[in-house]
Amino acid sequence: MKSALVLTAALALGATLVSAPARAAGPAAVAQVDPSLWTEAIDRRPGFDKASRAALLVYVGALDELRRLPDADMTAAFGVKSLNRASVERWAARETDLALANYRAASIDCARYAADWTCLDAVPASASALTSAATAWAARLPAGQAAWHANLAAFARTYVAEQMRLAALFPKTTSEIDRFNDGEWNGDALPDTRFLLSFDDGPSAPGGSTDDTLRMLATARRSGVFFLLGGNLQARVARGGADALAAAYRGQCVASHGWEHQSHQRWDAWQDSVTRTQALLRTTFPEAMVAPWFRPPYGQRTADSGAFFREQGLRVALWNIDSQDWNARVSANDVTGRIVTLMLIKRRGVLLFHDVHPKAQVALPVVFARVGTAVEWQECREAPL
Repeated sequence: MKSALVLTAALALGATLVSAPARAAGPAAVAQVDPSLWTEAIDRRPGFDKASRAALLVYVGALDELRRLPDADMTAAFGVKSLNRASVERWAARETDLALANYRAASIDCARYAADWTCLDAVPASASALTSAATAWAARLPAGQAAWHANLAAFARTYVAEQMRLAALFPKTTSEIDRFNDGEWNGDALPDTRFLLSFDDGPSAPGGSTDDTLRMLATARRSGVFFLLGGNLQARVARGGADALAAAYRGQCVASHGWEHQSHQRWDAWQDSVTRTQALLRTTFPEAMVAPWFRPPYGQRTADSGAFFREQGLRVALWNIDSQDWNARVSANDVTGRIVTLMLIKRRGVLLFHDVHPKAQVALPVVFARVGTAVEWQECREAPL
Protein backbone atom coordinates (compact mmCIF):
# COMPACT_ATOMS: atom_id res chain seq x y z
CA MET A 1 0.00 0.00 0.00
CA LYS A 2 2.74 2.44 0.91
CA SER A 3 4.63 1.99 -2.37
CA ALA A 4 1.38 2.30 -4.30
CA LEU A 5 0.66 5.66 -2.68
CA VAL A 6 4.14 6.86 -3.51
CA LEU A 7 3.75 5.73 -7.11
CA THR A 8 0.37 7.49 -7.41
CA ALA A 9 1.90 10.73 -6.15
CA ALA A 10 4.86 10.39 -8.49
CA LEU A 11 2.62 9.71 -11.49
CA ALA A 12 0.52 12.76 -10.68
CA LEU A 13 3.69 14.79 -10.58
CA GLY A 14 4.85 13.33 -13.86
CA ALA A 15 1.61 14.36 -15.58
CA THR A 16 2.51 17.98 -14.98
CA LEU A 17 6.22 17.55 -15.51
CA VAL A 18 5.75 16.42 -19.07
CA SER A 19 4.48 19.88 -20.05
CA ALA A 20 7.62 21.62 -18.81
CA PRO A 21 9.92 23.34 -21.33
CA ALA A 22 12.13 20.61 -22.81
CA ARG A 23 15.23 22.75 -23.21
CA ALA A 24 15.23 23.71 -19.53
CA ALA A 25 14.33 20.20 -18.37
CA GLY A 26 12.63 21.88 -15.43
CA PRO A 27 9.51 20.90 -13.50
CA ALA A 28 6.10 22.48 -13.88
CA ALA A 29 5.25 21.08 -10.42
CA VAL A 30 7.65 22.51 -7.86
CA ALA A 31 8.32 21.23 -4.35
CA GLN A 32 6.77 23.64 -1.86
CA VAL A 33 6.48 23.51 1.91
CA ASP A 34 4.71 25.24 4.80
CA PRO A 35 7.59 26.30 7.09
CA SER A 36 5.21 27.42 9.85
CA LEU A 37 4.51 23.77 10.71
CA TRP A 38 7.99 23.60 12.24
CA THR A 39 7.36 25.78 15.27
CA GLU A 40 10.85 25.94 16.80
CA ALA A 41 13.40 28.66 16.02
CA ILE A 42 16.30 27.77 13.72
CA ASP A 43 18.23 31.04 13.93
CA ARG A 44 20.95 29.53 16.13
CA ARG A 45 22.97 26.42 15.57
CA PRO A 46 21.25 24.04 18.08
CA GLY A 47 17.81 24.82 16.67
CA PHE A 48 19.05 24.65 13.09
CA ASP A 49 20.67 21.27 13.74
CA LYS A 50 17.50 19.86 15.29
CA ALA A 51 15.38 20.95 12.35
CA SER A 52 18.08 19.64 10.02
CA ARG A 53 18.06 16.19 11.65
CA ALA A 54 14.30 15.94 11.30
CA ALA A 55 14.30 17.14 7.68
CA LEU A 56 17.10 14.77 6.72
CA LEU A 57 15.31 11.73 8.13
CA VAL A 58 12.21 12.59 6.12
CA TYR A 59 14.30 13.27 3.01
CA VAL A 60 16.13 9.96 3.22
CA GLY A 61 12.79 8.18 3.40
CA ALA A 62 11.62 9.92 0.23
CA LEU A 63 14.87 9.08 -1.54
CA ASP A 64 14.45 5.41 -0.70
CA GLU A 65 10.77 5.30 -1.75
CA LEU A 66 11.25 6.84 -5.18
CA ARG A 67 14.52 5.03 -5.77
CA ARG A 68 12.64 1.73 -5.53
CA LEU A 69 10.27 2.55 -8.43
CA PRO A 70 10.68 0.13 -11.36
CA ASP A 71 11.99 1.59 -14.63
CA ALA A 72 8.58 1.63 -16.33
CA ASP A 73 6.92 3.41 -13.40
CA MET A 74 9.77 5.89 -13.13
CA THR A 75 9.65 6.67 -16.85
CA ALA A 76 5.90 7.29 -16.65
CA ALA A 77 6.15 9.26 -13.42
CA PHE A 78 8.82 11.62 -14.72
CA GLY A 79 7.25 12.10 -18.14
CA VAL A 80 10.39 11.11 -20.04
CA LYS A 81 10.68 9.03 -23.21
CA SER A 82 13.76 7.17 -22.06
CA LEU A 83 15.38 6.67 -18.68
CA ASN A 84 19.06 6.70 -17.77
CA ARG A 85 18.69 4.46 -14.74
CA ALA A 86 22.43 4.45 -14.05
CA SER A 87 22.39 8.24 -13.78
CA VAL A 88 19.40 8.13 -11.43
CA GLU A 89 21.11 5.53 -9.25
CA ARG A 90 24.34 7.55 -9.20
CA TRP A 91 22.50 10.68 -8.10
CA ALA A 92 20.43 8.85 -5.46
CA ALA A 93 23.49 7.09 -4.01
CA ARG A 94 25.46 10.32 -3.88
CA GLU A 95 22.55 12.16 -2.28
CA THR A 96 22.08 9.45 0.36
CA ASP A 97 25.80 9.57 1.18
CA LEU A 98 25.58 13.35 1.56
CA ALA A 99 22.53 12.95 3.78
CA LEU A 100 24.50 10.58 6.02
CA ALA A 101 27.37 13.06 6.34
CA ASN A 102 24.91 15.86 7.01
CA TYR A 103 23.00 13.88 9.65
CA ARG A 104 26.28 13.13 11.41
CA ALA A 105 27.21 16.83 11.37
CA ALA A 106 23.79 17.80 12.69
CA SER A 107 23.99 15.18 15.46
CA ILE A 108 27.23 16.27 17.03
CA ASP A 109 25.44 17.50 20.17
CA CYS A 110 22.87 14.71 20.38
CA ALA A 111 24.61 13.22 23.43
CA ARG A 112 23.47 16.32 25.34
CA TYR A 113 19.83 15.86 24.32
CA ALA A 114 18.94 12.29 25.18
CA ALA A 115 15.19 12.95 24.93
CA ASP A 116 15.36 14.72 21.57
CA TRP A 117 13.06 12.91 19.13
CA THR A 118 15.22 13.92 16.16
CA CYS A 119 18.28 12.12 17.60
CA LEU A 120 18.57 8.46 16.67
CA ASP A 121 19.67 5.98 19.32
CA ALA A 122 23.01 5.73 17.50
CA VAL A 123 24.43 7.66 14.59
CA PRO A 124 24.19 5.29 11.59
CA ALA A 125 27.45 3.82 10.35
CA SER A 126 26.37 3.66 6.68
CA ALA A 127 23.92 5.15 4.23
CA SER A 128 21.83 1.97 4.23
CA ALA A 129 21.72 2.03 8.02
CA LEU A 130 20.49 5.64 7.91
CA THR A 131 17.73 4.65 5.48
CA SER A 132 16.60 1.80 7.76
CA ALA A 133 16.75 4.02 10.82
CA ALA A 134 14.72 6.73 9.07
CA THR A 135 11.97 4.23 8.24
CA ALA A 136 11.73 3.07 11.86
CA TRP A 137 11.88 6.66 13.12
CA ALA A 138 8.94 7.75 10.96
CA ALA A 139 6.75 5.11 12.60
CA ARG A 140 7.22 6.58 16.09
CA LEU A 141 6.89 10.33 15.68
CA PRO A 142 5.80 12.21 18.81
CA ALA A 143 2.25 13.48 19.13
CA GLY A 144 1.66 16.78 17.39
CA GLN A 145 4.14 16.24 14.55
CA ALA A 146 1.81 14.53 12.08
CA ALA A 147 0.95 17.68 10.08
CA TRP A 148 4.60 18.77 9.89
CA HIS A 149 5.69 15.30 8.83
CA ALA A 150 3.02 14.91 6.13
CA ASN A 151 3.81 18.32 4.67
CA LEU A 152 7.56 17.80 4.65
CA ALA A 153 7.22 14.27 3.26
CA ALA A 154 5.18 15.63 0.35
CA PHE A 155 7.83 18.31 -0.24
CA ALA A 156 10.62 15.74 -0.12
CA ARG A 157 8.92 13.38 -2.59
CA THR A 158 8.24 16.18 -5.05
CA TYR A 159 11.77 17.53 -4.72
CA VAL A 160 13.33 14.09 -5.16
CA ALA A 161 11.17 13.58 -8.26
CA GLU A 162 12.38 16.96 -9.61
CA GLN A 163 15.98 15.89 -9.22
CA MET A 164 15.52 12.30 -10.35
CA ARG A 165 13.90 13.56 -13.54
CA LEU A 166 16.98 15.64 -14.29
CA ALA A 167 19.14 12.60 -13.57
CA ALA A 168 16.96 10.44 -15.82
CA LEU A 169 17.60 12.85 -18.71
CA PHE A 170 21.34 13.25 -18.11
CA PRO A 171 23.56 13.43 -20.17
CA LYS A 172 21.21 13.59 -23.18
CA THR A 173 19.99 16.79 -21.60
CA THR A 174 22.68 18.13 -19.31
CA SER A 175 21.97 20.12 -16.15
CA GLU A 176 23.28 20.86 -12.69
CA ILE A 177 22.41 17.32 -11.61
CA ASP A 178 25.89 15.94 -12.34
CA ARG A 179 29.41 17.06 -13.20
CA PHE A 180 31.64 15.96 -16.06
CA ASN A 181 35.03 16.76 -14.51
CA ASP A 182 36.83 18.41 -11.60
CA GLY A 183 36.69 21.76 -13.39
CA GLU A 184 32.98 21.93 -12.56
CA TRP A 185 31.64 22.70 -9.07
CA ASN A 186 28.21 22.94 -7.50
CA GLY A 187 28.59 23.82 -3.80
CA ASP A 188 28.60 20.30 -2.33
CA ALA A 189 32.24 20.77 -1.25
CA LEU A 190 31.67 23.92 0.79
CA PRO A 191 32.12 23.58 4.56
CA ASP A 192 29.15 22.55 6.68
CA THR A 193 26.52 25.31 7.06
CA ARG A 194 28.19 27.65 4.57
CA PHE A 195 26.21 29.03 1.63
CA LEU A 196 27.02 31.16 -1.41
CA LEU A 197 24.42 33.35 -3.08
CA SER A 198 24.25 33.47 -6.87
CA PHE A 199 22.03 35.37 -9.29
CA ASP A 200 21.48 34.73 -13.02
CA ASP A 201 20.32 36.54 -16.16
CA GLY A 202 21.03 40.21 -15.37
CA PRO A 203 21.50 43.00 -15.59
CA SER A 204 18.01 44.40 -15.97
CA ALA A 205 17.38 47.85 -17.42
CA PRO A 206 18.38 50.78 -15.16
CA GLY A 207 16.08 51.06 -12.16
CA GLY A 208 14.87 47.50 -12.60
CA SER A 209 14.95 44.33 -10.51
CA THR A 210 18.74 43.97 -10.62
CA ASP A 211 19.18 47.36 -8.96
CA ASP A 212 16.63 46.46 -6.26
CA THR A 213 18.42 43.18 -5.60
CA LEU A 214 21.79 44.92 -5.31
CA ARG A 215 20.36 47.43 -2.83
CA MET A 216 18.82 44.62 -0.78
CA LEU A 217 22.18 42.84 -0.55
CA ALA A 218 24.00 46.05 0.39
CA THR A 219 21.49 46.66 3.19
CA ALA A 220 21.87 43.07 4.43
CA ARG A 221 25.68 43.24 4.04
CA ARG A 222 25.72 40.11 1.93
CA SER A 223 27.58 39.37 -1.28
CA GLY A 224 26.93 37.03 -4.15
CA VAL A 225 28.02 36.11 -7.65
CA PHE A 226 26.02 37.69 -10.47
CA PHE A 227 26.17 35.62 -13.67
CA LEU A 228 25.54 38.20 -16.38
CA LEU A 229 24.30 37.72 -19.92
CA GLY A 230 26.57 39.50 -22.37
CA GLY A 231 23.70 40.92 -24.43
CA ASN A 232 22.02 42.38 -21.34
CA LEU A 233 25.33 43.75 -20.10
CA GLN A 234 26.06 45.42 -23.44
CA ALA A 235 22.63 47.06 -23.48
CA ARG A 236 22.99 48.28 -19.90
CA VAL A 237 26.46 49.76 -20.52
CA ALA A 238 25.15 51.53 -23.63
CA ARG A 239 22.38 53.16 -21.59
CA GLY A 240 24.26 54.13 -18.44
CA GLY A 241 27.99 53.63 -18.92
CA ALA A 242 30.48 51.17 -17.48
CA ASP A 243 31.49 53.28 -14.47
CA ALA A 244 27.94 53.65 -13.19
CA LEU A 245 27.27 49.94 -13.61
CA ALA A 246 30.47 48.92 -11.82
CA ALA A 247 29.50 51.23 -8.96
CA ALA A 248 26.07 49.59 -8.74
CA TYR A 249 27.70 46.16 -8.37
CA ARG A 250 30.27 47.34 -5.82
CA GLY A 251 30.81 44.72 -3.12
CA GLN A 252 29.56 41.93 -5.39
CA CYS A 253 31.22 39.53 -7.85
CA VAL A 254 30.33 39.20 -11.53
CA ALA A 255 30.83 36.29 -13.89
CA SER A 256 29.70 35.03 -17.29
CA HIS A 257 26.35 33.45 -18.12
CA GLY A 258 27.08 33.52 -21.85
CA TRP A 259 25.96 36.08 -24.41
CA GLU A 260 22.31 35.05 -24.56
CA HIS A 261 20.11 32.65 -22.67
CA GLN A 262 20.08 29.59 -24.86
CA SER A 263 21.41 26.10 -24.30
CA HIS A 264 25.16 25.88 -24.82
CA GLN A 265 24.70 22.15 -25.32
CA ARG A 266 22.84 22.73 -28.60
CA TRP A 267 24.36 25.98 -29.89
CA ASP A 268 27.24 25.81 -32.36
CA ALA A 269 28.45 29.30 -31.34
CA TRP A 270 28.68 28.56 -27.61
CA GLN A 271 32.44 29.14 -27.41
CA ASP A 272 32.07 32.59 -28.95
CA SER A 273 29.26 33.24 -26.46
CA VAL A 274 31.70 32.57 -23.62
CA THR A 275 34.67 34.55 -24.95
CA ARG A 276 32.62 37.60 -26.01
CA THR A 277 30.97 37.83 -22.60
CA GLN A 278 34.25 37.36 -20.76
CA ALA A 279 35.87 40.17 -22.78
CA LEU A 280 32.98 42.52 -22.03
CA LEU A 281 33.13 41.72 -18.32
CA ARG A 282 36.82 42.64 -18.24
CA THR A 283 36.29 45.99 -19.94
CA THR A 284 33.25 46.88 -17.80
CA PHE A 285 34.29 45.93 -14.28
CA PRO A 286 37.46 46.17 -12.19
CA GLU A 287 39.46 42.96 -12.38
CA ALA A 288 38.86 42.16 -8.71
CA MET A 289 35.11 41.93 -9.32
CA VAL A 290 35.28 39.41 -12.20
CA ALA A 291 35.14 35.83 -10.92
CA PRO A 292 36.76 33.11 -13.09
CA TRP A 293 33.52 31.20 -13.47
CA PHE A 294 31.05 30.43 -16.22
CA ARG A 295 27.49 29.35 -15.56
CA PRO A 296 25.82 27.72 -18.58
CA PRO A 297 22.18 28.69 -19.19
CA TYR A 298 19.93 25.92 -17.84
CA GLY A 299 23.16 24.27 -16.63
CA GLN A 300 23.49 22.81 -20.12
CA ARG A 301 26.94 22.34 -21.66
CA THR A 302 28.74 19.79 -23.82
CA ALA A 303 30.37 16.79 -22.20
CA ASP A 304 33.72 17.55 -23.83
CA SER A 305 33.87 21.26 -22.91
CA GLY A 306 36.37 20.83 -20.07
CA ALA A 307 39.48 21.50 -22.19
CA PHE A 308 38.02 24.73 -23.58
CA PHE A 309 37.23 26.09 -20.12
CA ARG A 310 40.68 25.17 -18.83
CA GLU A 311 42.22 27.09 -21.74
CA GLN A 312 40.06 30.10 -20.86
CA GLY A 313 40.99 29.91 -17.17
CA LEU A 314 37.35 29.33 -16.23
CA ARG A 315 35.47 26.84 -14.09
CA VAL A 316 31.89 25.79 -14.75
CA ALA A 317 29.85 27.05 -11.79
CA LEU A 318 26.68 25.03 -11.16
CA TRP A 319 24.46 25.03 -8.06
CA ASN A 320 22.85 22.57 -5.66
CA ILE A 321 19.93 24.61 -4.27
CA ASP A 322 17.50 25.97 -6.85
CA SER A 323 15.02 28.58 -5.61
CA GLN A 324 12.74 28.16 -8.67
CA ASP A 325 12.11 31.92 -8.35
CA TRP A 326 11.64 32.19 -12.13
CA ASN A 327 8.58 29.92 -12.00
CA ALA A 328 5.24 31.77 -12.22
CA ARG A 329 3.64 29.10 -10.02
CA VAL A 330 5.99 29.93 -7.14
CA SER A 331 5.46 32.96 -4.88
CA ALA A 332 8.12 34.77 -2.87
CA ASN A 333 6.78 33.02 0.24
CA ASP A 334 7.13 29.67 -1.53
CA VAL A 335 10.73 30.56 -2.39
CA THR A 336 11.45 31.31 1.27
CA GLY A 337 10.07 27.99 2.50
CA ARG A 338 11.78 26.02 -0.24
CA ILE A 339 15.17 27.63 0.30
CA VAL A 340 15.13 27.29 4.09
CA THR A 341 14.05 23.65 3.89
CA LEU A 342 16.74 22.79 1.35
CA MET A 343 19.34 24.57 3.48
CA LEU A 344 18.35 22.27 6.35
CA ILE A 345 18.71 19.22 4.10
CA LYS A 346 21.81 20.21 2.12
CA ARG A 347 23.58 22.09 4.95
CA ARG A 348 25.93 23.75 2.42
CA GLY A 349 25.92 24.94 -1.11
CA VAL A 350 25.29 27.44 -3.89
CA LEU A 351 21.83 29.03 -3.95
CA LEU A 352 20.44 29.90 -7.38
CA PHE A 353 18.29 33.03 -7.83
CA HIS A 354 17.51 35.31 -10.76
CA ASP A 355 17.95 39.04 -10.22
CA VAL A 356 15.77 39.86 -13.24
CA HIS A 357 12.81 38.59 -11.20
CA PRO A 358 11.66 40.34 -7.99
CA LYS A 359 11.18 37.34 -5.71
CA ALA A 360 14.76 37.12 -4.39
CA GLN A 361 14.65 40.67 -3.02
CA VAL A 362 11.51 39.73 -1.05
CA ALA A 363 12.47 36.21 0.00
CA LEU A 364 16.11 36.62 0.96
CA PRO A 365 15.68 39.11 3.84
CA VAL A 366 13.22 36.63 5.37
CA VAL A 367 15.69 33.77 4.84
CA PHE A 368 18.50 35.80 6.45
CA ALA A 369 16.33 36.48 9.50
CA ARG A 370 15.03 32.92 9.73
CA VAL A 371 18.43 31.21 9.80
CA GLY A 372 20.13 34.01 11.75
CA THR A 373 23.60 33.11 12.98
CA ALA A 374 23.13 29.37 12.46
CA VAL A 375 24.82 29.51 9.05
CA GLU A 376 27.67 31.39 7.40
CA TRP A 377 27.22 33.33 4.18
CA GLN A 378 30.22 32.92 1.91
CA GLU A 379 31.90 36.19 0.86
CA CYS A 380 31.97 35.90 -2.92
CA ARG A 381 35.61 37.03 -3.30
CA GLU A 382 36.74 34.32 -0.90
CA ALA A 383 34.75 31.48 -2.42
CA PRO A 384 36.96 28.40 -2.95
CA LEU A 385 37.82 27.61 -6.55
